[in-house]
Amino acid sequence: MSKSISATGGHERSEVLPLGGAERGLLFVCHGNICRSPMAEFIMKHLVHEAGLDEHFYIESAATSTEEIGNPVYPPARRMLAAHGISCDGHAARQITPADYARFDLIIGMDERNIRNMLRIFGDDPDGKIHKLLDFTSRPGDVADPWYTGNFDATWRDVLEGCTQILRQYNSL
Repeated sequence: MSKSISATGGHERSEVLPLGGAERGLLFVCHGNICRSPMAEFIMKHLVHEAGLDEHFYIESAATSTEEIGNPVYPPARRMLAAHGISCDGHAARQITPADYARFDLIIGMDERNIRNMLRIFGDDPDGKIHKLLDFTSRPGDVADPWYTGNFDATWRDVLEGCTQILRQYNSL
């Protein structure tokens, strides 16, 4: 049986996204891959593990820019994850590639700028895979970048809510 997740999407349309099969790929994307997207990657891995669904997902994160390639998670983001019992050891920032479009079922950006940059790198979104994280919640919008705001608590809450809703929608099918 095929499963699906609905999202408002960053493209002003409502969609049903396929999540059938044994393993589905989620790619979380932000500007540098050192704050928001790795937080989403490791929060989602944690939620999936807690739900006993590890075998149903593969989850990664990446950047739209080259600025932070190879760098670990930014220390305040690492501390926020650790405060919630989540490790991000071994993470090294990487940039998305055109090949990622075929590898992942959902490609989830944190803000409108990420969406624009992903579309530039991928060339298009013919399969409707690209969405903003908060579009899976009751309050669609952008996840503020804590690199600039310094508010890692707000980013934690937004990312946790988005990831929780993705998993809840998956589990309700």
